Amino acid sequence: MNRLKKYASSTDVARLAGVSQSAVSRTYKPGASVSEETRAKVLAAAQQLDYRPSMIPRIMLTHRSNLVAIVIGGMYNPFYSVVLEQFTIRLQAAGWQVLLLHVDSGHSFDAVIPRLASYRVDAIVSALAVLAPESAAELARFRIPTISFNTPVKNEWLSSVCCDNWGAARTAVDLFLARGARSFGYIAGPAGSPANEERLGGFRERLRELGHPDPIVIGGHFRYEGGYASALQMCRGPDRPDAIFCANDLVAIGAIDALRKELRLDVPGDVMIAGFDDIPAAGYAGYDLTTFVHDGKRMVDESLKILAAATASPPEPHEARIVVPAILIERGTTAPRP
Repeated sequence: MNRLKKYASSTDVARLAGVSQSAVSRTYKPGASVSEETRAKVLAAAQQLDYRPSMIPRIMLTHRSNLVAIVIGGMYNPFYSVVLEQFTIRLQAAGWQVLLLHVDSGHSFDAVIPRLASYRVDAIVSALAVLAPESAAELARFRIPTISFNTPVKNEWLSSVCCDNWGAARTAVDLFLARGARSFGYIAGPAGSPANEERLGGFRERLRELGHPDPIVIGGHFRYEGGYASALQMCRGPDRPDAIFCANDLVAIGAIDALRKELRLDVPGDVMIAGFDDIPAAGYAGYDLTTFVHDGKRMVDESLKILAAATASPPEPHEARIVVPAILIERGTTAPRP
């Protein structure tokens, strides 16, 4: 055998076993007819050569790779690490193999779409949103079923599983009011993020319904540093709010540190804080952060249902948009005031 070859081929196995190449292929094909004697010869030769069947010929013949591309970004946020782990475990348990693609954005994967055309993936799952109708149309042109979180656009190839950001933000207003708050702020994430816009929209709508002024809005980041700087800007003066809803937990934790360290304010005595995502640090004793959590298990369950329907042969009809409720986790940063 050529010593420059990195991997043994089925031809090498067939030659060593003294059988045909088709016999090697049948040995590794579930349900194919092959005698026990031939199977034993093939497996012994394969073990000697350290042979592993290549997926490439099967992909070329069946046009199915059993690969799912997981698109992820914003890994500075522990929320995405949890999502990635949940999806990987569940997909592999269902017989899929995972191809991981990283994008620089923390809230949109539009930029990576052209790269996906070069991979023979059967489906795409993304914790990031598709923002532009043009990007959704491009995905449809590839004819690859795609499931994306919190995506405002849809078509027959693009489905969305969404957290009820709007409803959670309304609940945040009711909680703040029940705890004695009378003035409000919102520390925002990026303007292009659908999740951020829905959280701000629901927060503002509920305040207006109950006859309160619009919240002070400052921000533009999903990061700790953004929350820290925005909280200082929002709370230095005499007109600071006494309750702040933050676009995510990293922002909220940055805000808590800024208020306590820089402004010597008490949380929740002077300013109440609530976040979103329920990252591990939210439950640490030093923060004890009230937050909202995506029902991650259900979002993964719904995504896998859509995936199974969309990749069936023939494809089955499936929901284009599913909204999953957010769960309130109440902790010390919204504790009742005397």
